Amino acid sequence: MKKLLSGSSAISLLFSNIIVIILAVVQKWDVSTVLRVYWMQSIIIGFFQFFRILSLRNFSTENLKINNQPAPSTFQTKIYIAFFFIFHYGFFHFIYAIFLFNFFTNQALDLNYLFLGGSIFFLNHSFSFYQNRIIDKQQTQNIGQLMFAPYARIIPTHLIIVFGAILGQSALIIFLFLKTLVDLIMHTLKHKMS
Repeated sequence: MKKLLSGSSAISLLFSNIIVIILAVVQKWDVSTVLRVYWMQSIIIGFFQFFRILSLRNFSTENLKINNQPAPSTFQTKIYIAFFFIFHYGFFHFIYAIFLFNFFTNQALDLNYLFLGGSIFFLNHSFSFYQNRIIDKQQTQNIGQLMFAPYARIIPTHLIIVFGAILGQSALIIFLFLKTLVDLIMHTLKHKMS
């Protein structure tokens, strides 16, 4: 069952990335639009991870410390971890937003493309969230690993944001394919951990 859920989730992830790449190429999205769409995907990943942590019924706190003390597997720990994660993750993305919306002031922002790309990723991650909830009910997850998992998954997005302006449109397309590959690898590793 877990392999089936993980496989359909990976297909959905691949499909959503391919659609965004095709749209970006066919509709000739500029670099700033592509970067903002992938920044939005990163926000969506954090949003669903926050609610995934909150929805856990049974979880492990193995190797997790709070204030240099082993964290107990309590409701309070779950709430603390969820809100610590959303604050920390949100802060990083706030800094990236400042960078994106100030560095690319010479390129017009097309809200239609941003909405379209964001909607595709929102649907994909909604599907993945639903499947993760099924897996989480069947086995005990390590809440510390769940908290840190999105950081590894968004490394390609951060690289796109940092280096996207330098690479230009043609090199950015290659980078998007690499981003999709890394997305799939991180997705697979995430499901092997759970």
